[in-house]
This record gives sequence, C-alpha cells and structure tokens, in this order.
Amino acid sequence: MSDALKHECGIALIRLLKPLEYYKEKYGTAFYGVNKMYLLMEKQHNRGQDGAGFASIKLDVEPGERYISRIRSNENQPIQDIFEQINERINTEFEAHPDIKEDVAAQKKYIPYLGELLLGHVRYGTFGGNSIEAVHPFLRQNNWMHRNLIIAGNFNMTNTHELFNNLIKLGMHPKDKADTITVMEKIGHFLDFEVRKLYKKAKAAGMSKREASPFIAENLKIDKILRKSAKDWDGGYAMVGLLGHGDSFVLRDPAGIRPAYYYKDDEVVVVASERPVIQTVFNVPFEKVMELDPGHALIVKKDGTFKLSQILEPLERKSCSFERIYFSRGSDAEIYQERKELGKLLMPKVLESIDHDTENTVFSFIPNTAETSFYGMLEAAQDELNKQKIKAILKEKDSLTPERLQQIQAHKIRIEKLAIKDVKLRTFITEDSSRDDLVAHVYDVTYGVVKPTDNLVIIDDSIVRGTTLKKSILKMLDRLNPKRIVVVSSAPQIRYPDCYGIDMARLEDLVAFNAARALHKERGTENIIEEIYHKCKKQLTLKDSEMVNYVKELYAPFTDEEISDKISEIISEDNINAKVKVIFQSVDDLHKACPKNLGDWYFTGNYPTQGGNRVVNRAYVHFFEGNSARAY
Repeated sequence: MSDALKHECGIALIRLLKPLEYYKEKYGTAFYGVNKMYLLMEKQHNRGQDGAGFASIKLDVEPGERYISRIRSNENQPIQDIFEQINERINTEFEAHPDIKEDVAAQKKYIPYLGELLLGHVRYGTFGGNSIEAVHPFLRQNNWMHRNLIIAGNFNMTNTHELFNNLIKLGMHPKDKADTITVMEKIGHFLDFEVRKLYKKAKAAGMSKREASPFIAENLKIDKILRKSAKDWDGGYAMVGLLGHGDSFVLRDPAGIRPAYYYKDDEVVVVASERPVIQTVFNVPFEKVMELDPGHALIVKKDGTFKLSQILEPLERKSCSFERIYFSRGSDAEIYQERKELGKLLMPKVLESIDHDTENTVFSFIPNTAETSFYGMLEAAQDELNKQKIKAILKEKDSLTPERLQQIQAHKIRIEKLAIKDVKLRTFITEDSSRDDLVAHVYDVTYGVVKPTDNLVIIDDSIVRGTTLKKSILKMLDRLNPKRIVVVSSAPQIRYPDCYGIDMARLEDLVAFNAARALHKERGTENIIEEIYHKCKKQLTLKDSEMVNYVKELYAPFTDEEISDKISEIISEDNINAKVKVIFQSVDDLHKACPKNLGDWYFTGNYPTQGGNRVVNRAYVHFFEGNSARAY
C-alpha cells in the first residue's frame, strides 16, 4: 500500500495440554511453548510494529511462587526486544542454578515466562498513543488467583465513553478511558461478582477458605461472565483473556469484523489472527485450522477442557474486507486466490482506459501487497492478448505468412518492476517544503524500459489519502516519460472512516471525500456540505438505534467514475506531463472476489454496528467545525 495504513493488532494464544516434561521429552526443550509463541508473533509482525507484549501463566504452583509473568515493549523492534529479554533472563537463571538444565520442574519454579498458558500480542497504535502503558497485554491484579485477569485484543469499541460511564455507575474509578481498560474492568467486575457468589456457595457447603479457591476455579462459568460483560459492547473485536488460575478464552464480535482462527490437537490449543500463521508454525493443513464463529467464545478451562460457546447473538456477517485486500498475509490459500481475483476483475476497465492497446502498455505494481492482485491482472491481460492474437490470425488467414504469424505470436504482455520502495529512507525533517522533497524520493523507479509511446498501468491495493501517489510515486513514474499513467486500485474508493481498528478516523484525510467536496464546489452545490453538517449534528442527540449515515448524501449526486476522475486531478500536480487516470474496484466486484468477507463500511457507509453511524456523523461534525479530535 502506497499510503501508510495502520491496523490495530494481532493476537496469539497457546495452551499447552500436556505437562512441560512431555515437550522436553518429545521436542527436546521445556520452552516449546515459548518458542512457538515467538514464531506466532513474528509471523504476525505485519499486523503491528509499534509495540508487542507477552504474558504467561504457570499452572499448579505453590503459594508464594510467582505464576504470572508479563513483558511489553515499544522499542523499534518490539518482538525481538521482548524475546531477547526473555532469553537473557533464562540464561541468567541457568547460570544461577546450573543443576536445573535437565530438571523441568525446577525450571518451571525458577524461570519466569515458562508456563503452560501463553499470550502474545502485536500492536499498531491508533487510539491511545504508543506509550508503554498502551501496549497489551493489560493486567488486573488480585491476591486471589482466580481474580487475576490478563486481557489483550485486536479491537476498537465505538462506544468507549458509554462503557466508561457505565463503570462509574458501578462505583468504579477507572484509571484510563482507553477501550482496553474499560473492557477489562467490565469483565473484571462480573468476574468478581461470580467469585463472590461461588465463595458464598462454598462457605454454605462447609468448605474452608483455602478449600473454596479450587472450588471457585473449577466452577467459574466463563461464558456467563462474558455474556454479562459484552452485552453493551459496540465494535469489532477478537479478544483474549487469561485468568490467574489457568482458565482462558478468546471472544469474537458478533459481526465477525475482526478475525480469529484456532487449531486443537491432544498437545495444544492455539489461536491467532491469521490462518497461515498457525499452519506454518504448527505444520498443519488448511482444513485443520478453524475460524472462530462471530459472537462465539473459545474457552479452555484450567483442566484443559475445551468448548465453543455462543456469547452474543450473531449479526449479519460483515468480516473486514481490508483483511483480504491488504492486512492479512497473502500466503493464506483463500486470500491468495481472492487477491488474484481482485486483479482479474479490474481488467475490463484497464483495457478500456488503454484502448485495448496491450502492445504499447507496460504493467507493474506498487510493492509489496499489490503483487498478488498484479498476478491476477496479468492472467486477465494474457487472456485478452490471446483473444487479440486469434482475432488477428482469423482476420489475415487468407494472406498469412510464416513471418507474419511469428510476429503475431511474439507479442507478449510487457511486465516490469518499476516502483521500488527505499525502505532505508526516513523523512526526518518536518518542515513542509523540505519534507515534500524527501517524500518524493521514498520510491525509486526502473529506467530504460518505458517508451514515450507507452501506457503505464500500475496497480496498488488501495488508495486512502493519495499523498504518496501525489508526492512521490507519480512524480517518479512521470520521469519515465510515458504518454499515460493508469493507477489501478484493487479496493473501491474509501469514502468513510473506520471505527473498528483501522487508522482511518478523519474524513478530511480521505482523497475520495475531498474529491466529492471539490465536485460540489465546481457545480455550485457547496451548500449541501453545510446542510449535511446540520443533519449530522442533530443525529448526535439521538439514540444509536435511531441514527442514519447522512454523510452518504455528500457522494449521492456523483457517479463513481466522476469521483475517480476528480481524484485523478487531485493527485496529478501541474508538473506531471503524462495523462493520469485512476481506476477503482467496484463494490460488487469486491464482493465477488471476497464472498466471505463482506464488511465494506469504509467504501459504502453501511456500518455493521449501530455505533458506526454515530462515529461517521461525529467525524463529519468534527471536519466541518475544524476539530482535529478523533470521532471515537
């Protein structure tokens, strides 16, 4: 993606179902789980580079022994930093206790992070900054083992303020308004409530306080706690929780917005945000890795008992399509084919834009996530070329010579790697004129392969702000002196903010939004911009269930093509010599390519939860009033 886009998080859970000695015997190390967690986190590095965290719980330890360990980092390479610290601590303990190298029970006693229950998290900072306090996992501590709670997740709530106020009504004094804190405290409140109920039950049965603890741990109903906690949540989430005594859960939102996959055998239960991560790390086939259903929780009790439980009534499935277009790893079998299909479906529009002149067209892509869609576009281009060859042969069949036939057959689709991102370059100067010059050199281009008579077709996976295209890519490509540059987006026009985890909170940052405003100005209909503002302002006084998305009215008078053409103008500066055209995927074709992930609110404004309409109306009010605050 040419425009930097941040995605909220990636999660990983490992529950070892055998004693640590088992893994030492079979795999040569008691650190089997720690090693696998490192791999799960590194394989999800694409989901978060601002911070990372790791937590572990040891089962069945003696009172007075440490059983919870947590480490977090917001260094430049946070995953590496975490595991370097863990490795250093392990080596320190081996030096201090050299006799424990073959004694797994002693290793478990002396070495932190060595446990049966492991949680990993990688984070992109969107809301809440990037201080170490904002890095997951979060920990709610208590001297009662079963009231310790560790939470991490891939989520954004649209109603954080409401959830915060609900905690205050319960008599709490939360230390922060961040959605992670409010969610954790809500779960913690009902956890405490259930613990007190079970303690009274144990006391009535004549148990001592010490006898009550294992009774409580055994009889805690995690699904019941989650149902009470989550009933008011509005957002997209895949959330992991660990309890100090050893219970664990993963909960997915009822619209399936955020992804979660799991695998289970007789040795391990593992959960991650992406399927191929589990496939690779545990060497298991595609069909063995299951998707957690929307509105459901995967629950593993301390004794290893595993179950899936419906927590919330599932909504219409609206899984995030950006996962398929951009965020998730393209090595997933389904995602790979979907991205290729996105490229194929764009080809008719591309051919029209170049007048079907494949002979004088060079095809390329913006590295790196658009590469798979590029392959799909090439397959469609090759199909078109084959048709052109057949047509030419049939047209000339009566006069065709071997030389002419050879000439027709020699025609190939011209593909080149033209845009090359210089990952070493950093725009360290913030002063505008100096920064623009630096930004213009973020991408290099390959010289000597494009002629002045050529069209240049270059595919990107999406166009959000258009800034990098305008300031860097188009300027660099124009140096190749093509007659036309066709920029192809495998995603539709991004028109609305996301409020479920992607860092697209401000309408005025979206190039499609600015294109619609420019069209209104050109046509003398600017008054509609203020009219929409008053409608959105009024909406904010209503209940979520009564709200509608009035921002749609900004785009209603224009066709997709009109907005695309205006975007072409916006990103083409006066010094660009080539004619620039931008082509976007249609929403219908997006759904054809990604039929299981129909979440499209950033393209259509059709939000899958009630809070989405409140967010988009508030974002418009903020835009109109010049308020730079986030809308959620």
